[in-house]
Amino acid sequence: MLKKMIRHLLARRGFALTRVPQGYAPDKAYVLHRYLRADGSFDYDAYKRIQTDGNKQKIDQVWARQENIEFLASQLRQRIGQPAFGLCHGTRRGLEQRWFADTLGCEFLGTEISDSANDFPNTVKWDFHDTKPEWIDAVDIVYSNSFDHSYDPEKCLNAWMSCVRPGGLCVIDHSAAHGRFGVSDLDPFGAELDLMPYLICRWGKGRYAVREILDVPKRSPKLSYHAFLLIQRFDASW
Repeated sequence: MLKKMIRHLLARRGFALTRVPQGYAPDKAYVLHRYLRADGSFDYDAYKRIQTDGNKQKIDQVWARQENIEFLASQLRQRIGQPAFGLCHGTRRGLEQRWFADTLGCEFLGTEISDSANDFPNTVKWDFHDTKPEWIDAVDIVYSNSFDHSYDPEKCLNAWMSCVRPGGLCVIDHSAAHGRFGVSDLDPFGAELDLMPYLICRWGKGRYAVREILDVPKRSPKLSYHAFLLIQRFDASW
């Protein structure tokens, strides 16, 4: 009752009372869950364990839709031509890379931190914060709907973009579910769509930026928005 009265009084004066999620950084305007040991240091083992457990619990769930991937693939081909090699990060059952490969007629690999990666074709067990030497400057398209699973989004995106060839594209599948109120120990990063181009520009430091934002054609009615952020790499040096 008291909260309702306070909300009403604030609204009459042009203000709103909202919950601040745990992990919210006012200077950064996004939320990042932290995996900490008792001494305050980063607990990578906890991160990996939580991601692996979450993967196995949701192994039968698929976020991406085939028709959306086919739409995106055709849009990407129009912008960069025929790709030769692509990566999909955090793919769980590996369906995204199969749909991309079938639509574009090229090689696509998926990465997954869980050992369940071994159960699915064209999927490698890998932490997407890291890179393989053979991927550097060699990938035409990087796609992920799992950017919210990053414990360090700046490090993560820089790793992905170092693999994208100059002129190539990285696509982040971003929706209302990936905002700051969607953060948990399984989904540690959350930011609203209107903030993402700013963050990406800051992290890119002139090397890459959002080229375009496409509405996802088949959006769940539970989501207020769902978009593909097309991030283009500019230069040949890294």
